[in-house]
Amino acid sequence: MNLQEYFPVLLFIIVATAIGCALLMVGRVLGPHRPYAEKLSAYECGFEAFDDSRMKFDVRYYLVAILFILFDLEIAFLFPWAIANGTVGLVGFWTVMVFLAVLTVGFLYEWKKGALDWE
Repeated sequence: MNLQEYFPVLLFIIVATAIGCALLMVGRVLGPHRPYAEKLSAYECGFEAFDDSRMKFDVRYYLVAILFILFDLEIAFLFPWAIANGTVGLVGFWTVMVFLAVLTVGFLYEWKKGALDWE
């Protein structure tokens, strides 16, 4: 491999970074600056910070996050597999079945812990 073949990739990264930085600068210079107390206040999980930052959270916050990651990964890996389904053969099929079994175990864990109960 010749390093000159990677020049378009490097050029793309440089141009994309320059455009991104330029857009951020233009927004900073031309955008309105009207800070007020509510805008500058800390926001976390839908309620005001009233105590120590190391306070305990309900475990359902973490379970919902795990559930989101499970389904996000499932979709991210199943679309390419579905497109290449005809070419992967039996090995690809059983690999996806193992993957879906692991995701099903995670889903059942979430269900057992009550993350799907919206009280």
